[in-house]
Amino acid sequence: MSLNILLTGASRGIGAACATILKSKDTRLFAASSQDADLSAAGGADALWDKAVEALGGRIDILINNAGIFEATPLDASDADWLAGWSRTMTVNLEAAALLCRKAVLHWQQRRSTGRIVNVASRAAYRGDSPAHWHYAASKGGMVAMTKTIARAYAAEGIYAFAVCPGFTRTGMAEDYLASRGGDTLLADIPLGKVADPEEIAAIVKFLVHDAPPSMTGAVLDANGASYVR
Repeated sequence: MSLNILLTGASRGIGAACATILKSKDTRLFAASSQDADLSAAGGADALWDKAVEALGGRIDILINNAGIFEATPLDASDADWLAGWSRTMTVNLEAAALLCRKAVLHWQQRRSTGRIVNVASRAAYRGDSPAHWHYAASKGGMVAMTKTIARAYAAEGIYAFAVCPGFTRTGMAEDYLASRGGDTLLADIPLGKVADPEEIAAIVKFLVHDAPPSMTGAVLDANGASYVR
């Protein structure tokens, strides 16, 4: 039987690398992008889930939450703009992921089947981020806490949850940020001397999808070139 996977944020960067590495004759992959659903809109996550279930013949075995945004909200912005930035980031990065996780858990419970969730969070969940990205760090910290909660709650039912916390990764989003913050200065803070390639993060995701033993449920895997160790 094929493995049916819903992957969000699949159009570029880590998501595109995941889509490439997960493709096989034994896998049916719904690689979702903003063309499939607007996760910032009310009902967007629910619509995406329904679309993926239909495309995958009524069954999803794996959920990979990779979709996310990284938008600056300066401290000196107006109150309205600052709160709007928080709302949009939390909606896309955390609320949409939470809704999809909920759909997945209910789906597996109703089918009396096992399932796996892989949430792509960030180093920022533990280390924090820039003064203009409080909301981003908070959203990823929430994603990690949610992952651990799901793992603890449903392990006995064969429902497993994992998180990956990349540092800077060679995507358009991260490269723009690196350039804006001086590039070489930030790289000096990474003992490895380079940012991660998307394919490296995708390899971790593939391991969690296919090979991570059940006892690893709740694990959070870091991939940040030793720029933050804990």
